[in-house]
Amino acid sequence: MNMDQLVRDALHEQAADTMTTPPDFAGRVLAVRRRRRTRTIAGAAVATAVAVAVGVAVPMLDGGKDEPRLASEINRSDIIAHPDQSPPRDLIAAGNTALAAYSTYSTVKETEDRGVSRRTYYLLDQETGKYVKTTKWSILDVAPGMRTAAVLEKKLPTKRIGLLDLLTGEVVRWIPVDRGVAGVKFSPDGSKLVATTYSKNPDLRFKADYDSDGDGKKNDWTTQFGESDRTGFYVIDVDSGKGSWSKVTVHDDEDMPGSSLNVRQDFDFSHDGKLVYSGLTSEPHMQYYDFEGKEVAAPANEKYLHWSVDAGLSPDGKLAAGDFAGGAKTTASEINDPYTGKRLHKIPGQQLLAWVDNKRLIAFDIAPGTNEFHNRLVLVTIGSDKTVPLSGFRKGNDGAAGRWEPIFAER
Repeated sequence: MNMDQLVRDALHEQAADTMTTPPDFAGRVLAVRRRRRTRTIAGAAVATAVAVAVGVAVPMLDGGKDEPRLASEINRSDIIAHPDQSPPRDLIAAGNTALAAYSTYSTVKETEDRGVSRRTYYLLDQETGKYVKTTKWSILDVAPGMRTAAVLEKKLPTKRIGLLDLLTGEVVRWIPVDRGVAGVKFSPDGSKLVATTYSKNPDLRFKADYDSDGDGKKNDWTTQFGESDRTGFYVIDVDSGKGSWSKVTVHDDEDMPGSSLNVRQDFDFSHDGKLVYSGLTSEPHMQYYDFEGKEVAAPANEKYLHWSVDAGLSPDGKLAAGDFAGGAKTTASEINDPYTGKRLHKIPGQQLLAWVDNKRLIAFDIAPGTNEFHNRLVLVTIGSDKTVPLSGFRKGNDGAAGRWEPIFAER
């Protein structure tokens, strides 16, 4: 198909919305091109239940252009699993949801009594389909489509946000900000960023003269309990780099200001991307804000969500991922009515991480007969007790012992 036809098709799509050509028209032309290419490939492929991801950058099939395809697009199998890999080395995906990256962490000593928690990221290389280690970034998030990641440099807080090309591995643009940022998240459609601002690095750690984690040892690294240095948030338009900052004040006990927040408590977007929210350590557990920083009520279908359950709402907004509901011999989690909080289903899985579609989720699940630290990624389905292993088992309770934390994105 030639570019003239692509332009005509994009114009037809645009005509349904408005009579003026939008500023991102060129991007829409390319979006038409991508959708047509995806449908062609999907129609020609034979579906398989489980496949190993294999991908290299290859030219586009139309127009004679040498535009490379993303590794996450090449293999469109419904399930791409590597149950023998932990941490993963090759692309893992289910439906339209993929493991975009994962991280490990360790505390780096700076002085005798102070350190900083550092993450090491393993990002999907969109040229090879493999997860590649990087130590450049302190925080990152991956946009829908998995072509771009928002990254923050090692020293936090920082006054610029990078947009990293996951095909080339290069930062294509820096977005400068006036206040120090230490957290960043994409909106559900990838058009905006919410960047959380702090006056100090929220990843600082201090030596405790007591057993802070219950392992029987003193002098553990711990956070400064009861103190939060969070100052507010930016909402930034990705295309223009423009945005506004909002100061957010948390009203707590006067004797313990900031006690309703963890030391790191980043903002994120609501399901529809029209609000941002912050987790709280006590009821109501989540507080929503408009983009100007004004407190607002939770959307009707998010009233019973909890920020610690990563999966949140189903794509259609009709189901809510709930908390752990297992017993001594089995692991299970709840699927709830988002408007009432009432349990609708009980499904396998220790921790619900991401929705695949309106019936399936990716979860961590515990190996039978072991403990919470020996778990792996699995695919679970509402109405079924069966699970499909996606990764190998994690081990230990820290990064050095094989603990890794997943980051999912729409592929």
